[in-house]
Amino acid sequence: MARAHDIEEIKPDLDGSGLRIGIVVGRFNEEVGEGLLASCGAALAKHGVHASAIRVVSVPGALEIPLALQKLANTGKYDALIALGAVIRGETYHFEVVANQSASGITMVALDSGVPIANGILTTEDDAQAMARVSQKGADCALAAIEMANLLKKLNEN
Repeated sequence: MARAHDIEEIKPDLDGSGLRIGIVVGRFNEEVGEGLLASCGAALAKHGVHASAIRVVSVPGALEIPLALQKLANTGKYDALIALGAVIRGETYHFEVVANQSASGITMVALDSGVPIANGILTTEDDAQAMARVSQKGADCALAAIEMANLLKKLNEN
């Protein structure tokens, strides 16, 4: 779609220098969580987020992630937050409960706090699907967090 030249547009900004990022990782399906954290951390560093500006918090699982995110958001210390973990389908309805409630909680925290949150909680059928997505999803979350933190800063300037 063509854009009019006289309309202001805020373009994506992936410069992470100066940003403060909080990450909450669920330990349930720990190998997946650690893989997501590694790829996320690498992408944050690649885009200029200094290691000293990142705080990682570990929680038991996906259902505990929103509460930890809320506590981090309420400190006012973070420009963006990232949720990492995995919910892998089992033989019971529990998969749907955990997947839906963790996603709902993350969205609620972001909207209530005004702090952007990149949701990197994988919901897959099996371990193989989760491991196949680890590298890309972790990096995607880093980029989303940086972009949204910069966007909100620009919107708050106006």
